[in-house]
Amino acid sequence: MTWLPFDLHPEYAVEGIPRAQLYARYGDGHVERLRDAFAALGLVYNPPPEVVPNTMRALRLTELARASDLHQPFHDRLMLAYWEEATDIGDPDELKVLAAEVGLDDDEVARVLGGDDLRDIVLGSTSQAQSIGITGIPAFVLDRRQLVLGAQPRPVFERILATLGYSPAGDRSTLDSDGERREDRTHEHDRGEHRDQPQP
Repeated sequence: MTWLPFDLHPEYAVEGIPRAQLYARYGDGHVERLRDAFAALGLVYNPPPEVVPNTMRALRLTELARASDLHQPFHDRLMLAYWEEATDIGDPDELKVLAAEVGLDDDEVARVLGGDDLRDIVLGSTSQAQSIGITGIPAFVLDRRQLVLGAQPRPVFERILATLGYSPAGDRSTLDSDGERREDRTHEHDRGEHRDQPQP
């Protein structure tokens, strides 16, 4: 799987927006429904209670991490910090701590956070995603052929992968056009919170 950045809300102020403003869009019971949905999957829903971050800084740092072969560890650390530890991942000081935890170079992190380095990569990835119909996250491109929008249940992915010729989980082979098995070379791209950009 390859995670690619998607700037979902470029209109947000650099300091983010009040979380209450976001929840107001969805009406009463929204938070409870989210917590219940997370709990049903054994997950914790505990994002920062006061703010929805502008995640451009975090997205740019994920690209620094990619160049340092630390993309997955940093991505995972961001997700945990945001969803379970109520961390404002738009805050440069918080990002410096998280980056240091996975081994990113302090000077490189400071350089990226102090300017606009790697912004073009994030914007280019976002533009490319939009050109194929992605307007929100998560979104997945399976085998470079099939676009799946939204957080779909597992059976949806299994059904789509089967139509693409891929075997059930645990079987790493696929069927080619002649019915012969070949090595599984599925490519999955999550344009985001991802989920490189967390979003409630």
